[in-house]
Amino acid sequence: MPTQHPLLEISEINTNIEAYLKQIGELTYRFPEHDSGCQSFRAVVDNQRWFIKYSSTPQSIKWLKQAVHFHASVQHEALPRLHNAFFTLDGFVLVYNWVDGEGLRPERELGPDEIYPRDRFCALPAAEIIDALNVIYDVHILIEKRGFIAEDFYDGCIIYDFEKKQMHLYDFDHYHPAPFVNDRGRLYGSTRFMAPEEFQKGARIDERTNVFMLGRTAFVLLANSSDARDDWKGNDAMWHVAKKATQPDKQFRYQSVQEFVSAWHTAIADF
Repeated sequence: MPTQHPLLEISEINTNIEAYLKQIGELTYRFPEHDSGCQSFRAVVDNQRWFIKYSSTPQSIKWLKQAVHFHASVQHEALPRLHNAFFTLDGFVLVYNWVDGEGLRPERELGPDEIYPRDRFCALPAAEIIDALNVIYDVHILIEKRGFIAEDFYDGCIIYDFEKKQMHLYDFDHYHPAPFVNDRGRLYGSTRFMAPEEFQKGARIDERTNVFMLGRTAFVLLANSSDARDDWKGNDAMWHVAKKATQPDKQFRYQSVQEFVSAWHTAIADF
């Protein structure tokens, strides 16, 4: 009788995750602990690299289970594939395939001569940045179609392979079924990407909130976080699309991700 794959075909282990990974393979990197309390690892099992995300706290276990629901509904070539989820003696684990690239907000110490990855990305030719943005927008059209709203998307969710010019997105633990009501006041995320309603308890968080986030993503990546037209690497039409997307009053934004992306593609046609 064939044995089960130690990562892909199990539902529970009776030890902690670090001990288990060392038992079945090699634990090659331990990432700094996330603000959420989750812990992540790179492991090699059966000569294949895996990204392992784990938590032992009730709140973040709830988020990891939310990610399982998200990945069951949303598959895209830019998203690492979630292969399995299982319980440990004291927590819950997600098993993703490993993707190559550099996090734009790296979870490692940079060398003295290394350029910060986001600055390196923002220095790329505008056409390459736009191609990467289009991947982000394509993913979020699909996310909208599947009925989810983003929370906590920022440049720390972006992995870019500078050699292959490939964009990957990860960390969807806080993506909610749409829409939802802000019951906390300040939601999770980076202020550079967040809409005003993400700070307002009782506010409705919906597709227009995601439009704001995607517009801010354009400013962060095409103008290195500046709103100034002089820092913008795209054309005027693209800048005006991003400005409309990031209107403080949501009624003046595009009313869906699809509407925003359609306007964006019309604008970049003349770039």
